[in-house]
Amino acid sequence: MSKYAIGIDLGGTKILTALINKENGEVLAFEKKKTKKDKGEEKIINKIINSIKEVLVSSNKTIDEIDEIGLGVAGQVNREEGIIIDAPNLDFKNIDIKNILEKEFNKPIYLGNDVEIATIGEMYFGAGKNEKDFVCIFVGTGIGSGIVQNGKIRYGSTGTAGEIGHIIVDVGGRPCGCGACGCLEAYASRLAIEKRIIGALKKGRKSDIENYLVEDKPIKTSMIRKALENKDELVTQIINEASEYLASGLASIINFYNPAKIILGGGLMDAIDYFYNHSIETAKIKALPTPAVNIQFMKAQLGDFSGVIGAALLAKYRE
Repeated sequence: MSKYAIGIDLGGTKILTALINKENGEVLAFEKKKTKKDKGEEKIINKIINSIKEVLVSSNKTIDEIDEIGLGVAGQVNREEGIIIDAPNLDFKNIDIKNILEKEFNKPIYLGNDVEIATIGEMYFGAGKNEKDFVCIFVGTGIGSGIVQNGKIRYGSTGTAGEIGHIIVDVGGRPCGCGACGCLEAYASRLAIEKRIIGALKKGRKSDIENYLVEDKPIKTSMIRKALENKDELVTQIINEASEYLASGLASIINFYNPAKIILGGGLMDAIDYFYNHSIETAKIKALPTPAVNIQFMKAQLGDFSGVIGAALLAKYRE
């Protein structure tokens, strides 16, 4: 047994692959690629395979020096069989990723949900270290959460616990990628915020963010932050709206589960203090008084790498 593993965080926007020292969580080498789901599942799988090879080359390691490969996916998974059941933001359904990667690399493959792996990363080396009861919520292309109870992740009866992004916050509201309407993810995710901004611009609303946009390119988090810093009316309005909806989701978690701590991560949370602060302040107001007074909020500490670190630790955690 070596002390090295490869972790992969497969999301709707990016594929992050890294070589991790399992003993201390150190990221020794990494590769980041755009997912580009419109190119199809075969191209995405090839990107994953190539990313693993590139990380090995850049770290000057061979596959023989790696114990296992862990993969986290933005969607529902069968952990035992290693099958991606449904990943709406990737257009993946029933993909036997474990079999594909084992054939390619002849190494044990471990599969988890993307927020599950980020939660494991934070539990071992981040904001959840030494905590027994907490919830990790990551706001990205979608919104997901990992629930830790008595030091263990709670998977639920079908292994799909933690889908906070799909609690209904507006009955009959906006369509969500999961097929339902009114989900939190359709109101407070990074993708939802981007859609709201673009939709408003198309209707003739003016905004500073137009000065930063590049044709046919997505709105970057840094653009949203700049617009907020400039007190842009449109972007401020949309971020306030999104944080109100997110706060409703957080208040529901506080009331229902009563965790000791909620850890918030994802690019928006990392980069935009206003979004983080407004969301948690509003959540405390919306939640019941007793759990609201006692809840502790923290930002995730491992940034972009919480997922890949957790993915590399999947085998260790499950053992």
